[in-house]
Amino acid sequence: MKHQDNYLIQLDGLRFMAVALVLWDHWMPEPHTLPFGKLGVNLFFVLSGFLIARILLSSKDKNYGKEGGLGDYLKKFYIRRTLRIFPIYYLSLFVLWILRDPSVRGKELWQILYASNIYIAVERTWLGVTDHFWSLAVEEQFYIFFPLLIFFIPRRYIVSFFGILIAFSVLLRAYFLLTNQPWYVSYVTMPTALDAFGFGALMAYSQLYHRPFFQKLFSNRLYLGLSFGALAVIFILSAQLTKAGVTQNQNLYINIWERFFASIFFMFLLGGAIIGYKGWFKWFLEHPISNYLGKISYGLYVYHNFVYNHYHSPAYHPVVRFFNKLGRTIEGFQEMHILQVMILFLLTTVVATVSWYLIEKPINNLKDKYAP
Repeated sequence: MKHQDNYLIQLDGLRFMAVALVLWDHWMPEPHTLPFGKLGVNLFFVLSGFLIARILLSSKDKNYGKEGGLGDYLKKFYIRRTLRIFPIYYLSLFVLWILRDPSVRGKELWQILYASNIYIAVERTWLGVTDHFWSLAVEEQFYIFFPLLIFFIPRRYIVSFFGILIAFSVLLRAYFLLTNQPWYVSYVTMPTALDAFGFGALMAYSQLYHRPFFQKLFSNRLYLGLSFGALAVIFILSAQLTKAGVTQNQNLYINIWERFFASIFFMFLLGGAIIGYKGWFKWFLEHPISNYLGKISYGLYVYHNFVYNHYHSPAYHPVVRFFNKLGRTIEGFQEMHILQVMILFLLTTVVATVSWYLIEKPINNLKDKYAP
Protein backbone atom coordinates (compact mmCIF):
# COMPACT_ATOMS: atom_id res chain seq x y z
CA MET A 1 0.00 0.00 0.00
CA LYS A 2 1.13 3.53 -0.66
CA HIS A 3 2.43 5.64 2.15
CA GLN A 4 -0.38 8.15 1.66
CA ASP A 5 -3.11 5.57 2.33
CA ASN A 6 -5.03 5.73 5.59
CA TYR A 7 -3.65 2.32 6.49
CA LEU A 8 -0.04 3.33 7.02
CA ILE A 9 -0.90 6.75 8.34
CA GLN A 10 -3.08 5.28 11.07
CA LEU A 11 -0.52 2.63 11.97
CA ASP A 12 2.02 5.39 12.56
CA GLY A 13 -0.46 6.94 14.98
CA LEU A 14 -0.73 3.61 16.82
CA ARG A 15 3.06 3.37 16.99
CA PHE A 16 3.00 6.72 18.75
CA MET A 17 0.35 5.43 21.16
CA ALA A 18 2.46 2.36 21.92
CA VAL A 19 5.64 4.27 22.69
CA ALA A 20 3.69 6.89 24.68
CA LEU A 21 2.34 4.14 26.95
CA VAL A 22 5.87 2.90 27.62
CA LEU A 23 7.29 6.35 28.30
CA TRP A 24 4.43 7.29 30.62
CA ASP A 25 4.93 4.07 32.57
CA HIS A 26 8.69 4.52 32.89
CA TRP A 27 8.64 8.20 33.83
CA MET A 28 5.68 8.37 36.19
CA PRO A 29 6.39 7.44 39.82
CA GLU A 30 5.31 4.01 41.03
CA PRO A 31 3.04 2.30 41.92
CA HIS A 32 1.18 2.18 38.60
CA THR A 33 -2.52 1.39 38.61
CA LEU A 34 -2.44 -0.04 35.08
CA PRO A 35 0.47 -1.76 33.28
CA PHE A 36 0.86 0.94 30.62
CA GLY A 37 4.42 -0.09 29.77
CA LYS A 38 3.45 -3.73 29.26
CA LEU A 39 0.52 -2.71 27.09
CA GLY A 40 2.71 -0.48 24.94
CA VAL A 41 5.25 -3.25 24.34
CA ASN A 42 2.44 -5.71 23.64
CA LEU A 43 1.00 -3.37 21.01
CA PHE A 44 4.41 -3.21 19.35
CA PHE A 45 4.65 -7.03 19.31
CA VAL A 46 1.22 -7.49 17.70
CA LEU A 47 2.01 -4.79 15.13
CA SER A 48 5.37 -6.41 14.43
CA GLY A 49 3.74 -9.83 14.01
CA PHE A 50 1.35 -8.37 11.44
CA LEU A 51 3.93 -6.41 9.45
CA ILE A 52 6.62 -9.09 9.47
CA ALA A 53 4.22 -11.91 8.56
CA ARG A 54 2.71 -9.84 5.74
CA ILE A 55 6.15 -9.04 4.34
CA LEU A 56 7.29 -12.66 4.57
CA LEU A 57 4.12 -14.20 3.16
CA SER A 58 4.15 -11.79 0.22
CA SER A 59 7.85 -12.40 -0.40
CA LYS A 60 7.33 -16.17 -0.24
CA ASP A 61 4.62 -15.92 -2.90
CA LYS A 62 7.16 -14.24 -5.20
CA ASN A 63 10.18 -16.44 -4.45
CA TYR A 64 9.00 -19.92 -3.54
CA GLY A 65 9.91 -22.50 -6.18
CA LYS A 66 12.29 -20.15 -8.01
CA GLU A 67 15.99 -20.89 -8.34
CA GLY A 68 17.72 -18.99 -5.54
CA GLY A 69 14.33 -18.07 -4.17
CA LEU A 70 15.16 -18.81 -0.53
CA GLY A 71 18.34 -16.75 -0.72
CA ASP A 72 16.56 -13.77 -2.24
CA TYR A 73 13.75 -14.09 0.29
CA LEU A 74 16.11 -14.14 3.30
CA LYS A 75 18.50 -11.54 1.92
CA LYS A 76 15.79 -8.98 1.35
CA PHE A 77 14.24 -9.51 4.76
CA TYR A 78 17.43 -9.47 6.82
CA ILE A 79 19.08 -6.57 5.00
CA ARG A 80 16.01 -4.40 5.46
CA ARG A 81 15.65 -5.34 9.14
CA THR A 82 19.36 -4.79 9.79
CA LEU A 83 19.38 -1.35 8.21
CA ARG A 84 16.35 -0.31 10.27
CA ILE A 85 17.18 -1.80 13.66
CA PHE A 86 20.93 -2.16 14.11
CA PRO A 87 22.44 1.35 13.68
CA ILE A 88 21.12 3.23 16.71
CA TYR A 89 21.02 0.08 18.85
CA TYR A 90 24.74 -0.53 18.46
CA LEU A 91 25.49 3.20 18.57
CA SER A 92 23.78 3.34 21.97
CA LEU A 93 25.74 0.35 23.23
CA PHE A 94 29.02 1.85 22.01
CA VAL A 95 28.38 5.21 23.71
CA LEU A 96 27.35 3.49 26.96
CA TRP A 97 30.44 1.28 26.79
CA ILE A 98 32.66 4.34 26.38
CA LEU A 99 30.89 5.89 29.40
CA ARG A 100 31.53 2.67 31.37
CA ASP A 101 27.86 2.10 32.04
CA PRO A 102 27.44 -1.06 34.18
CA SER A 103 24.52 -2.30 32.07
CA VAL A 104 26.97 -2.79 29.18
CA ARG A 105 30.42 -3.24 30.75
CA GLY A 106 30.95 -6.90 31.59
CA LYS A 107 27.84 -7.83 29.62
CA GLU A 108 29.10 -6.92 26.16
CA LEU A 109 28.45 -10.30 24.54
CA TRP A 110 24.88 -10.49 25.86
CA GLN A 111 24.14 -7.04 24.49
CA ILE A 112 25.91 -7.47 21.15
CA LEU A 113 24.05 -10.73 20.47
CA TYR A 114 20.64 -9.25 21.35
CA ALA A 115 20.42 -11.56 24.36
CA SER A 116 19.79 -9.11 27.19
CA ASN A 117 16.42 -10.74 27.86
CA ILE A 118 18.13 -14.12 28.27
CA TYR A 119 20.60 -12.52 30.70
CA ILE A 120 17.69 -11.14 32.75
CA ALA A 121 15.95 -14.53 32.82
CA VAL A 122 19.10 -16.55 33.62
CA GLU A 123 20.66 -14.19 36.15
CA ARG A 124 17.30 -13.21 37.72
CA THR A 125 18.21 -9.54 37.64
CA TRP A 126 17.65 -6.45 35.53
CA LEU A 127 20.49 -4.75 33.71
CA GLY A 128 20.12 -1.06 34.48
CA VAL A 129 19.71 1.75 31.99
CA THR A 130 19.39 -0.73 29.10
CA ASP A 131 16.59 -2.72 30.75
CA HIS A 132 14.22 -1.80 27.93
CA PHE A 133 16.45 -3.49 25.34
CA TRP A 134 14.90 -6.82 26.38
CA SER A 135 12.01 -6.18 23.98
CA LEU A 136 14.41 -5.49 21.09
CA ALA A 137 16.10 -8.79 21.91
CA VAL A 138 12.72 -10.56 21.77
CA GLU A 139 12.08 -9.07 18.32
CA GLU A 140 15.48 -10.12 16.97
CA GLN A 141 15.15 -13.65 18.33
CA PHE A 142 11.74 -13.89 16.70
CA TYR A 143 13.33 -12.91 13.38
CA ILE A 144 15.75 -15.84 13.58
CA PHE A 145 13.26 -18.69 13.18
CA PHE A 146 10.08 -17.09 11.87
CA PRO A 147 11.19 -16.33 8.27
CA LEU A 148 12.43 -19.88 7.68
CA LEU A 149 9.28 -21.48 9.06
CA ILE A 150 7.06 -19.18 7.00
CA PHE A 151 8.99 -20.13 3.85
CA PHE A 152 8.88 -23.91 4.31
CA ILE A 153 5.48 -24.48 5.93
CA PRO A 154 2.80 -25.01 3.25
CA ARG A 155 0.15 -22.32 3.18
CA ARG A 156 -2.61 -24.73 4.19
CA TYR A 157 -0.82 -25.27 7.53
CA ILE A 158 0.12 -21.65 8.20
CA VAL A 159 -2.97 -20.81 10.27
CA SER A 160 -2.45 -23.93 12.38
CA PHE A 161 1.19 -22.92 12.85
CA PHE A 162 0.19 -19.49 14.13
CA GLY A 163 -2.32 -21.13 16.45
CA ILE A 164 0.41 -23.40 17.82
CA LEU A 165 2.59 -20.37 18.54
CA ILE A 166 -0.25 -18.76 20.50
CA ALA A 167 -1.06 -21.91 22.50
CA PHE A 168 2.61 -22.66 23.19
CA SER A 169 3.28 -19.22 24.63
CA VAL A 170 0.28 -19.43 26.98
CA LEU A 171 1.29 -22.91 28.16
CA LEU A 172 4.89 -21.82 28.69
CA ARG A 173 3.77 -18.88 30.84
CA ALA A 174 1.64 -21.32 32.85
CA TYR A 175 4.69 -23.55 33.30
CA PHE A 176 6.75 -20.63 34.60
CA LEU A 177 3.97 -19.77 37.04
CA LEU A 178 3.65 -23.36 38.31
CA THR A 179 7.43 -23.66 38.78
CA ASN A 180 7.53 -20.43 40.83
CA GLN A 181 9.65 -18.43 38.41
CA PRO A 182 9.86 -14.66 38.98
CA TRP A 183 7.23 -12.80 36.95
CA TYR A 184 9.82 -11.06 34.80
CA VAL A 185 11.19 -14.38 33.51
CA SER A 186 7.84 -15.00 31.84
CA TYR A 187 7.65 -11.36 30.78
CA VAL A 188 10.99 -11.05 28.93
CA THR A 189 11.38 -14.52 27.40
CA MET A 190 10.84 -14.61 23.63
CA PRO A 191 8.69 -17.77 23.41
CA THR A 192 6.26 -16.36 26.00
CA ALA A 193 5.56 -13.41 23.68
CA LEU A 194 4.59 -15.58 20.72
CA ASP A 195 0.86 -15.14 21.22
CA ALA A 196 1.25 -11.42 20.51
CA PHE A 197 3.22 -12.14 17.32
CA GLY A 198 0.83 -14.96 16.45
CA PHE A 199 -2.31 -12.82 16.60
CA GLY A 200 -0.60 -10.20 14.44
CA ALA A 201 0.42 -12.90 11.95
CA LEU A 202 -3.15 -14.20 11.76
CA MET A 203 -4.22 -10.68 10.76
CA ALA A 204 -1.63 -10.62 7.99
CA TYR A 205 -2.75 -13.99 6.63
CA SER A 206 -6.41 -13.03 6.57
CA GLN A 207 -5.71 -9.65 4.98
CA LEU A 208 -3.61 -11.19 2.21
CA TYR A 209 -5.68 -14.26 1.39
CA HIS A 210 -9.16 -13.73 2.84
CA ARG A 211 -9.75 -10.01 2.41
CA PRO A 212 -13.60 -10.10 2.55
CA PHE A 213 -13.40 -11.96 5.87
CA PHE A 214 -10.79 -9.48 7.11
CA GLN A 215 -12.97 -6.53 6.16
CA LYS A 216 -16.05 -8.01 7.80
CA LEU A 217 -14.29 -9.02 11.03
CA PHE A 218 -12.38 -5.82 11.69
CA SER A 219 -15.08 -3.45 10.50
CA ASN A 220 -17.32 -4.70 13.31
CA ARG A 221 -16.51 -2.50 16.31
CA LEU A 222 -18.40 -4.92 18.57
CA TYR A 223 -15.38 -7.23 18.63
CA LEU A 224 -13.13 -4.34 19.61
CA GLY A 225 -15.45 -3.50 22.48
CA LEU A 226 -15.77 -7.11 23.63
CA SER A 227 -12.01 -7.66 23.57
CA PHE A 228 -11.49 -4.47 25.57
CA GLY A 229 -14.10 -5.66 28.07
CA ALA A 230 -12.35 -9.02 28.42
CA LEU A 231 -9.03 -7.28 29.08
CA ALA A 232 -10.70 -5.03 31.65
CA VAL A 233 -12.05 -8.12 33.45
CA ILE A 234 -8.50 -9.52 33.60
CA PHE A 235 -7.29 -6.27 35.19
CA ILE A 236 -10.11 -6.36 37.74
CA LEU A 237 -9.46 -9.98 38.67
CA SER A 238 -5.74 -9.28 38.90
CA ALA A 239 -6.35 -6.34 41.24
CA GLN A 240 -8.57 -8.51 43.44
CA LEU A 241 -5.81 -11.10 43.78
CA THR A 242 -3.34 -8.36 44.68
CA LYS A 243 -5.69 -7.04 47.40
CA ALA A 244 -6.03 -10.60 48.70
CA GLY A 245 -2.27 -10.70 49.22
CA VAL A 246 -1.22 -12.71 46.16
CA THR A 247 2.23 -11.62 45.00
CA GLN A 248 2.95 -10.59 41.43
CA ASN A 249 4.97 -13.78 40.94
CA GLN A 250 1.88 -15.88 41.71
CA ASN A 251 -0.79 -13.75 40.03
CA LEU A 252 -2.05 -15.99 37.23
CA TYR A 253 -4.00 -13.15 35.58
CA ILE A 254 -0.86 -11.05 35.21
CA ASN A 255 1.51 -13.86 34.28
CA ILE A 256 -0.68 -15.97 32.00
CA TRP A 257 -3.71 -14.10 30.70
CA GLU A 258 -2.82 -10.40 30.58
CA ARG A 259 -0.67 -10.65 27.44
CA PHE A 260 -3.12 -13.05 25.78
CA PHE A 261 -6.19 -10.83 26.14
CA ALA A 262 -4.19 -7.65 25.49
CA SER A 263 -2.98 -9.21 22.21
CA ILE A 264 -6.56 -9.96 21.15
CA PHE A 265 -7.62 -6.40 21.95
CA PHE A 266 -4.68 -4.93 20.04
CA MET A 267 -5.38 -7.24 17.11
CA PHE A 268 -8.83 -5.68 16.76
CA LEU A 269 -7.47 -2.19 17.42
CA LEU A 270 -4.89 -2.61 14.65
CA GLY A 271 -7.39 -4.25 12.32
CA GLY A 272 -9.62 -1.21 12.67
CA ALA A 273 -6.69 1.06 11.84
CA ILE A 274 -5.84 -0.98 8.74
CA ILE A 275 -9.40 -0.55 7.48
CA GLY A 276 -9.42 3.05 8.69
CA TYR A 277 -11.07 4.66 11.70
CA LYS A 278 -13.40 7.63 11.30
CA GLY A 279 -14.18 10.62 13.47
CA TRP A 280 -11.98 11.84 16.32
CA PHE A 281 -9.81 8.70 16.36
CA LYS A 282 -9.06 9.14 12.66
CA TRP A 283 -8.13 12.77 13.39
CA PHE A 284 -5.78 11.69 16.18
CA LEU A 285 -4.10 8.83 14.33
CA GLU A 286 -3.63 10.80 11.13
CA HIS A 287 -2.64 14.10 12.72
CA PRO A 288 0.79 15.20 11.44
CA ILE A 289 2.17 15.26 14.99
CA SER A 290 0.99 11.71 15.76
CA ASN A 291 2.19 10.60 12.35
CA TYR A 292 5.66 12.08 12.86
CA LEU A 293 6.05 10.75 16.40
CA GLY A 294 5.05 7.33 15.10
CA LYS A 295 7.79 7.51 12.47
CA ILE A 296 10.43 8.24 15.10
CA SER A 297 8.92 5.88 17.70
CA TYR A 298 11.88 3.48 17.49
CA GLY A 299 14.26 6.30 18.42
CA LEU A 300 11.93 7.49 21.18
CA TYR A 301 11.93 3.98 22.62
CA VAL A 302 15.69 3.42 22.34
CA TYR A 303 16.74 6.77 23.81
CA HIS A 304 14.14 7.50 26.49
CA ASN A 305 15.87 5.58 29.28
CA PHE A 306 19.12 7.42 28.56
CA VAL A 307 17.43 10.82 28.70
CA TYR A 308 16.18 9.98 32.17
CA ASN A 309 15.69 6.91 34.34
CA HIS A 310 14.28 7.05 37.87
CA TYR A 311 16.61 4.37 39.19
CA HIS A 312 19.79 4.61 37.16
CA SER A 313 20.39 8.24 36.15
CA PRO A 314 23.25 9.44 38.42
CA ALA A 315 23.32 12.75 40.26
CA TYR A 316 25.65 14.27 37.65
CA HIS A 317 23.28 13.39 34.77
CA PRO A 318 22.36 16.63 32.92
CA VAL A 319 18.61 16.03 33.22
CA VAL A 320 18.86 15.22 36.93
CA ARG A 321 20.82 18.44 37.49
CA PHE A 322 18.29 20.37 35.39
CA PHE A 323 15.37 18.96 37.40
CA ASN A 324 17.15 19.76 40.66
CA LYS A 325 17.60 23.33 39.49
CA LEU A 326 13.92 23.58 38.55
CA GLY A 327 13.06 22.14 41.96
CA ARG A 328 14.95 24.98 43.64
CA THR A 329 13.34 27.55 41.35
CA ILE A 330 9.72 26.35 41.12
CA GLU A 331 7.95 25.59 44.37
CA GLY A 332 6.46 22.10 44.36
CA PHE A 333 8.15 21.08 41.10
CA GLN A 334 9.15 17.68 42.53
CA GLU A 335 5.45 16.79 42.77
CA MET A 336 4.57 18.06 39.28
CA HIS A 337 4.93 14.64 37.69
CA ILE A 338 2.93 15.36 34.54
CA LEU A 339 5.01 18.48 33.86
CA GLN A 340 8.17 16.43 34.35
CA VAL A 341 6.93 13.80 31.88
CA MET A 342 6.16 16.54 29.34
CA ILE A 343 9.68 17.97 29.70
CA LEU A 344 11.24 14.51 29.37
CA PHE A 345 9.11 13.75 26.32
CA LEU A 346 10.18 17.02 24.67
CA LEU A 347 13.85 16.29 25.36
CA THR A 348 13.55 12.72 24.07
CA THR A 349 11.74 13.92 20.95
CA VAL A 350 14.61 16.31 20.23
CA VAL A 351 17.16 13.51 20.60
CA ALA A 352 15.09 11.11 18.47
CA THR A 353 14.57 13.79 15.81
CA VAL A 354 18.30 14.43 15.51
CA SER A 355 18.85 10.68 15.32
CA TRP A 356 16.14 10.27 12.67
CA TYR A 357 17.50 12.89 10.29
CA LEU A 358 21.22 12.30 10.83
CA ILE A 359 21.33 8.51 11.20
CA GLU A 360 18.12 6.53 10.74
CA LYS A 361 16.50 8.16 7.73
CA PRO A 362 19.66 8.23 5.54
CA ILE A 363 20.39 4.57 6.37
CA ASN A 364 16.74 3.63 5.96
CA ASN A 365 16.83 5.06 2.44
CA LEU A 366 19.42 2.41 1.53
CA LYS A 367 16.90 -0.42 1.99
CA ASP A 368 15.59 -0.27 -1.56
CA LYS A 369 19.12 -0.03 -2.97
CA TYR A 370 20.56 -3.05 -1.17
CA ALA A 371 17.43 -5.16 -0.85
CA PRO A 372 15.53 -4.73 -4.13
